Amino acid sequence: MNAVLAVRQYVSKMIEDSGPGMKVLLMDRETTGAVSVVYTQSEILQREVYLFERLDSPNREPMKHLKAICFLRPTKENVELLVQELRRPKYSVYFIYFSNVISKSDVKALAEADEQEVVAEVQEFYGDYIAVNPHVFSLNLLGCCRGRSWDPAQLARTTQGLTALLLSLKKCPMIRYQLSSEPAKRLAECVKQVITKEYELFDFRRTEVPPLLLILDRSDDAITPLLNQWTYQAMVHELLGINNNRIDLSRVPGISKDLREVVLSAENDEFYANNMYLNFAEIGTNIKNLMEDFQRRKPKEQQKLESIADMKAFVENYPQFKKMSGTVSKHVTVVGELSRLVAERNLLEVSEVEQELACQSDHSSALQSVRRVLQSPRVSELDAARLVMLYALRYERHASNGLPALLDELRARGGTDRYRKLVSAVVEYGGKRVRGSDLFGPKDAVAITKQFLKGLKGIENVYTQHQPLLQETLDQLIKGKLKDSQYPYLGPNTLRDRPQDIVVFLIGGATYEEALAVYNLNRSNPGVRVVLGGTTIHNTRSFLEEVTASGFRGRSTESSQVPPRSSSRR
Repeated sequence: MNAVLAVRQYVSKMIEDSGPGMKVLLMDRETTGAVSVVYTQSEILQREVYLFERLDSPNREPMKHLKAICFLRPTKENVELLVQELRRPKYSVYFIYFSNVISKSDVKALAEADEQEVVAEVQEFYGDYIAVNPHVFSLNLLGCCRGRSWDPAQLARTTQGLTALLLSLKKCPMIRYQLSSEPAKRLAECVKQVITKEYELFDFRRTEVPPLLLILDRSDDAITPLLNQWTYQAMVHELLGINNNRIDLSRVPGISKDLREVVLSAENDEFYANNMYLNFAEIGTNIKNLMEDFQRRKPKEQQKLESIADMKAFVENYPQFKKMSGTVSKHVTVVGELSRLVAERNLLEVSEVEQELACQSDHSSALQSVRRVLQSPRVSELDAARLVMLYALRYERHASNGLPALLDELRARGGTDRYRKLVSAVVEYGGKRVRGSDLFGPKDAVAITKQFLKGLKGIENVYTQHQPLLQETLDQLIKGKLKDSQYPYLGPNTLRDRPQDIVVFLIGGATYEEALAVYNLNRSNPGVRVVLGGTTIHNTRSFLEEVTASGFRGRSTESSQVPPRSSSRR
């Protein structure tokens, strides 16, 4: 159950099958992303692939000495472009791989266009998704629904991506879905239709306990994507943005040319692999240790490293260090920028209040805390608005709800009207009348006891108290306690045993905080393997774009009246 390995093996097989000789890799926009996150350009160059081209690029030169490996999504546009390509081939021979199921009529169209008989192979290799981490995948789709219903094109693309993931991991699962979400049921049905239609492709060796696909809806937990993060990968995405493993640092003050865009990939960066799930304080210490270790080997160049600024100066002053440790210079730059943003935006104070809103239930204290932070001129418009959103979700139906006054304070801060409207849009998207689960209250006596004991022990880290709803849902699933009444099976069959191989998919996007929860679940439950997927991977900004793109625009400062979704529990 390793998504990165699955796509890497497909790419390796394509290159091997094309045999020795110089090659060009011909891709489209989406397959370029899928390949780039699992293979570096230098790795592919070592395999005699010397050119990377887009099929839709209009000015490609004919190069008859090259073999073409085509890795493409089976879209109408790509098939038409391939037909044109084969009528006037630019390369000596073509090995064609589609990232999903291709129709017989499309294969026929390609065969008819291949008058010069340059096609050596046509195959399906199911790398139709972005393998973010071994246990995390994304489809890079934003705004998948319109209101509470699927956008038809996005539903088709999501079905393709999810079935490709199942095929690449060789899983034919039983399916459960969130009953309170119409989109979850619809996607479950579409995936089931593909499995039934393509039953020969899904005819894998039976396991004692069948794999399970669980389909959930982001709107059941709108809290998680609104929180600031303090583990490395999640924090980088929240503050800088990760796009197919790439981070744009061009806006960093005084950035050098070679660090304007950096790649963070656990496959090719040992420091990142070892630190991506550690908290911010530990990462700073680990970078310092790494650099001090280098200094010990260079006694002449002793220098005290007391701060991030010292570390940056150290890296800039020693070209040989930069050469030896490009990785470290990259991470010092990234951590330095995170550190600058934390200070500039007063994020420690903001995050403490976020955690209070998400995890505690003292209304008057929470209201005072939010008001205090809203008074601070250092707090950005986004951070002020996210606190009001969290308050609006947490105390939506509280008798002393202070939302109108908080919205007035947002207005008094100046800035645009956009964020004020988004407060009610977020409540409309993921408020109480929409949720199928109890997002805030402990569920039973055991949970209440756990919470009480946690309170007695004191909190290890005030900034990371929050646990996403997904963690509890998966915990219940692994223990065999997830209620069929809330998460029914599609079809008559149910699992008698506890599931072992689980694919969980979030319509409306997953987060890196949830990826961390899944990583920890996999580590603490031997024999259980969970892979998390989402239509995208959100930070706060992209989540608010998702809410807007779904058509929730916040019609008033009160929570808008939306018809409640069917739910087994009110």
